[in-house]
Amino acid sequence: MTSEVRYQDDLYRAVNGAWTDQAVIPDDKSSTGGFQDLADEVEEKMMADFSAIADGKKTAPDKYFASAVTLYKQAKDFKTRDAAGFAPALPQLHLVAGIKDLADYNQRAAELLQEHLIDPPFNFYVDADMKDTSKNVINLMGPRTILPDTTYYAKGNQNGEQLMTIFKDMMAKLLAYTDLDDAAQKATLAGALAFDAEIAKHVKSSEEWADYPKAYNPMPTAEVVEKLKPFKFADFLQKIFKQVPETVVVNDPRFLDEFTQLFNEANFSNYRDWLYVTRLNSLVSLLSEPLRQLGGTFSRALSGAPKAPDQTKHAYRLANAFFSEPIGIYYGRTYFGEKAKADVTQLVQKMIATYKRRLSNSDWLSQPTKDKAILKLDKMVLKMGYPDKPEDVYDLLHVNPDKSLIDNINAMQLVELQYNFDKLTKPVDRTVWNMPGHLVNASYDPSKNDITFPAAILQAPFYSLKQSASENLGGIGAVIAHEISHGFDNNGAQFDELGNMVNWWQKADYAHFNKLTEAMIQEFDGLETEAGKVNGKLVVSENIADAGGLAAALDTAKREPDVDLHAFFINWARIWRSKSRLERQKMLLAVDVHAPHELRANIQPRNLDDWYTTFDVQPGDGMYLPPEKRVQIW
Repeated sequence: MTSEVRYQDDLYRAVNGAWTDQAVIPDDKSSTGGFQDLADEVEEKMMADFSAIADGKKTAPDKYFASAVTLYKQAKDFKTRDAAGFAPALPQLHLVAGIKDLADYNQRAAELLQEHLIDPPFNFYVDADMKDTSKNVINLMGPRTILPDTTYYAKGNQNGEQLMTIFKDMMAKLLAYTDLDDAAQKATLAGALAFDAEIAKHVKSSEEWADYPKAYNPMPTAEVVEKLKPFKFADFLQKIFKQVPETVVVNDPRFLDEFTQLFNEANFSNYRDWLYVTRLNSLVSLLSEPLRQLGGTFSRALSGAPKAPDQTKHAYRLANAFFSEPIGIYYGRTYFGEKAKADVTQLVQKMIATYKRRLSNSDWLSQPTKDKAILKLDKMVLKMGYPDKPEDVYDLLHVNPDKSLIDNINAMQLVELQYNFDKLTKPVDRTVWNMPGHLVNASYDPSKNDITFPAAILQAPFYSLKQSASENLGGIGAVIAHEISHGFDNNGAQFDELGNMVNWWQKADYAHFNKLTEAMIQEFDGLETEAGKVNGKLVVSENIADAGGLAAALDTAKREPDVDLHAFFINWARIWRSKSRLERQKMLLAVDVHAPHELRANIQPRNLDDWYTTFDVQPGDGMYLPPEKRVQIW
């Protein structure tokens, strides 16, 4: 603790201030501390193991890991990559440039996607039906914008204007490597940016996406076909799926209604230019070192990192992008002990028991709603550490050392694409994990009603056998309860025990819950940070989960024989220790559903009565909040 700051005035600064003043963000990173430090440690371990296996000093544990190392070696071979220069990108760019007109494109759209990864003017994917999670459906939404969010395109948004200037400069330099003449380079970039600006007018913002039940809009396929004209959607579906399903789930109805403003005969050339530029942007990191450096300019501007990752780190991350689950299984088996797994599993069960007790004792829920909520807890599935085996898609991913890096990457991306499409005629596989074992994170999936705790997060300061029970509860305990709370946040509360979007609430209970949700929005909305103001609506689901998680973990800690609430709250603040570059902070404020770390550490304790008794927090102290303003939901 620094001498200048008291816990009563600023818990985050009191715990992390001395560290923050001294912490240095590495040149190739946008942040340091907390989650990022653990992720760096995991990455260092895995990179050392990759290097040892690549050098023949260790043996790959299985065929999946062996393929990952083959890809790693190929990505790291910059002698070959530098000699090839820009040439490996040209065949795909020629395919895009060779699209004659709208009629030609409609004839070949399915083939261009399935064989060459050339995207249609929308995104679509197969996933579980939100109202019947036993079956899969096609979901459709608009394409992504170049800038991180639609708000960046607002007139007068200086951050957006600066970033777009950087992107334009980078792409102009990259286009100079193509075989387009000067006039064609300028025209292609202008057309691409015009199409991107049009996309921004018709797709959802991050704030709108944060309310994800609103993404469920089933529509007869015949109606979607009509709205997507002049794109021939029925032919496209028939070629890809060998059938035309009766229903498509439209994630963004406004985009569909306005589609013809984006995609039509008159601006088809802009779409083709957009394809050319976005395809080039996706390929450049797989080319020579000078091109990799140049192609990372925009992403570094977004994050604020002055330098690109070195070649070895780049190679590992590329391999990890395609083989994350087998790598996570290896990490879990090698570095995560059974004793820790058993201990944390017991902690999860303890937290669920706490949650049941708190729901049962709620003074605002009616009994029928309580019964349904407890049923949801009873059916909640725990995925701890790492899966027993990789998902089936990994049996289909192969790396041919005799092919170029781009050819191998394209082949695997096509396999992943087809694997997703093939799910349409298969039942939903509830055993699939949505996070690998070596990721420092945790998650709740409302459509499966499951919680995932990768092995990598189960270490200090979140969790350690060397930490006290109170410290562990302030760390991993609060994280566990946070994920449980997602089952009852403003989004998760709309899904039942099987993950179906069903209203299981009594009407009066849900109305009261919405009032509490609004109070949570207001508690955060407009809070000032170094990077700007917080958007309360964007971050509300994570804040509800933080509030419920901290309250449930505190309740559990108080029942321990050696309870130490000072240690509990201090470790809560410690796990949010983070220092980020201003550029990254700005981006996260615009797109991230999580509040800034410092606010996560400081705001939620103020809602809990035990915070005031533990640290003798009084009116006038920085961390004091009057009782009538404290938001308590779960």
